[in-house]
Amino acid sequence: MQPTATVLVYSDNASTREQVRLATGRRPAADVPPVELLECATLPAVLTALEQGGIDVCVLDGETSPAGGMGVCRQIKDEIFRCPPVLLLIGRPQDAWLATWSRAEAAVTHPIDPVEFADELAGLLRTRQAVQA
Repeated sequence: MQPTATVLVYSDNASTREQVRLATGRRPAADVPPVELLECATLPAVLTALEQGGIDVCVLDGETSPAGGMGVCRQIKDEIFRCPPVLLLIGRPQDAWLATWSRAEAAVTHPIDPVEFADELAGLLRTRQAVQA
């Protein structure tokens, strides 16, 4: 049985989490392992999951309130040892500079384009696999 990759999805919006789930599917590309999603709606849940380990990639919603994904990204990059790569969901293309500020490895805009999202997620999973190998 092939191992799975765990992707943490942080958003206070159930619709956004569903869009991520649908765009990811069972696996975002043929050359990456099947994906198991861990959905979190609050910052404490994100921090607890990351402290427990086993997260391969984080998908953070920049529009989440009260703790937005950009600030959460910057925080976990400072606080989590060997922090997994982050795919940030941003509200508009002009916010890409904020994604850079937050130290996210990748960013896609809302509404989620399933092809673009799957490509970015698969790229981060490949990078993570290479680092762990």
